[in-house]
Amino acid sequence: MTMQADRDATTELWEPTPAALALDRAVARLRALQHADGWWKGELETNVTIDAEDLLMRQFLGIRTARETEWTARWIRTKQRPDGSWATFHEGPPDLSTTVEAYLALRLAGDSPAAPHLVRARAVILALGGVERTRVFTHLWLALFGLWPWDELPVVPVEQILLPTWLPLSVHDFACWARQTIVPIAVLMALRPQSDLGFEIAELYGGGPAQQGGAPPDAASPAAYPLVTRAGRRALLGGGLDKVLHILERHHPRRLREHALRRAEGWIVERQEADGSWGGIQPPWVYSLMALHALGRPVDEPVMRLGLAGWQRFTVEEPGPDGPVRRMEACQSPVWDTALALVALGDAGVGSDDPMVARAVDWIVGEEIGARGDWRVRRPGLAPGGWAFEFDNDFYPDVDDTAEVVLGLERVGAGGTAAAERGVNWVVGMQCRDGGWAAFDAENTSTLPLALPFCDFGAVTDPPSADVTAHVVEMLALTGRGQTSAARAGLAWLLREQEPDGSWFGRWGANHVYGTGAALPALVAVGVHPAETPVRRGVAWLEEVQNPDGGWGEDLRSYREPSARGRGTSTASQTAWALLGLLAAGEAGSPAVRRGIEWLVEHQEDDGGWDEPEYTGTGFPGDFYINYHLYRLVFPVSALARYVRSAP
Repeated sequence: MTMQADRDATTELWEPTPAALALDRAVARLRALQHADGWWKGELETNVTIDAEDLLMRQFLGIRTARETEWTARWIRTKQRPDGSWATFHEGPPDLSTTVEAYLALRLAGDSPAAPHLVRARAVILALGGVERTRVFTHLWLALFGLWPWDELPVVPVEQILLPTWLPLSVHDFACWARQTIVPIAVLMALRPQSDLGFEIAELYGGGPAQQGGAPPDAASPAAYPLVTRAGRRALLGGGLDKVLHILERHHPRRLREHALRRAEGWIVERQEADGSWGGIQPPWVYSLMALHALGRPVDEPVMRLGLAGWQRFTVEEPGPDGPVRRMEACQSPVWDTALALVALGDAGVGSDDPMVARAVDWIVGEEIGARGDWRVRRPGLAPGGWAFEFDNDFYPDVDDTAEVVLGLERVGAGGTAAAERGVNWVVGMQCRDGGWAAFDAENTSTLPLALPFCDFGAVTDPPSADVTAHVVEMLALTGRGQTSAARAGLAWLLREQEPDGSWFGRWGANHVYGTGAALPALVAVGVHPAETPVRRGVAWLEEVQNPDGGWGEDLRSYREPSARGRGTSTASQTAWALLGLLAAGEAGSPAVRRGIEWLVEHQEDDGGWDEPEYTGTGFPGDFYINYHLYRLVFPVSALARYVRSAP
């Protein structure tokens, strides 16, 4: 049973509140979604770039089928907007590279360039500058099919794999997701393979100068996520470095190149996971398959066969308005989703004696990682432990998942296990020198990778972030470690990183609502009184950005436009994040909380969940976003439960 609010202490008669009834319906929905093995996994929805690149990869490998092509093309068409463009998130602005790649996929599927939907797409592409202005990754795909000159791509030398870890620009200067992607791309750039699409795209060229690497990305938050400080100087450095690399590329020693290619091939093969993936995410997966194929491995070779079979499991197929559709998940999040579900159920009063929770606990404890991954480069003496995001990702457990797993186990009364203790110890050992925590690595803060013209899309380093640090600090407090030196240093880091407006930047969720909703519970859990200034400033910011309808929302444009912070259509997940922050700060009786709870109750669907087409998850700030389909349920459960428990 979930908790019921407002019982009359003087009588056995009581009436459940709307919030309590909504909570019961939501918990029932969560029960219905659990897999028989104990885990939860909501779909991880991204944009059609993933689907287009799937078809392009299959074309490159020679394995594309008519069924896959037809079903995927049908899906891509459903996501085109009336203006002819495709975006990277729901109701986002037209994205040039996404539109170009979608256009390529539809041409590959046989759509005529004279068809009205492609005529509209071409108009958008040309208005935005043509293929010349697309990102480096799109140029790379074009080069693989002879539609872009290899010499006009920024150089990623495969010899980089030979650099020792202590040298600048070794692969370990890059975040784990970036290094896994850069190594196979470097192989492709060295070998320069070329396949055939069967058509040309002259109609997409705008006639302007080719961009080699593009401009540096815009600032997200210089204090919390230092992507672009001293951007002009770095751009100058990167441009000069790229010129040098182009010269070296034309005159590389043959034997050194061959040695580097062998080393890179071994590096890639060694990091293939048990499920066939590389890091459990799309970019290194597809590039690794193509790199290994370019190195001479046929598609039926064991490593290739395992990789392709694993990728097939990331396929979503369902009926569509014009026939069945097919799309790909860029990643899958069962550990993360299950940890969040445990937190929510614990908040709702469902404990480890419930069979549903017991199955989830058994499953998630069994997912503990005992191997030493790439993190050992910066922390060689640290004992392994912790959890990853995916079913299989032993090389890259992450701090955020580990913190949430431990929080979830604690919430349902299953904490204190040996696995949880190992996880806590591993997380503490991954603390950065400045007191914060990053997602996958420690001290992954070099600014040199950010200067490379190749790095024009997505975050390529892994500095500490407010949301991850907050989750760790809250975990340390909940496990009785709130006064340890690690927790105090983490608290000091969070206090330093509070924005001038009172919010915190959200690296892995959108955006300041996410960061603030994570930071306030952490501060209070570790001993900051709700009346103290940092908490009051965070509360004031959340109250200021509450929508007139009572909910909260933040458009993903806030990563590039400060004026969009905390502004956007109300969503269930973001409303819940704000409520979690306010409730932790002792605001259960406030008008803002009351209106937020009313929004959740009024917008609940008949099945107990909430509708949320908006993307509220973040892959790369400013570039790549995610709609976690379970966010719209687990976070409202936590918010409603904590309100029911604490409401006056």
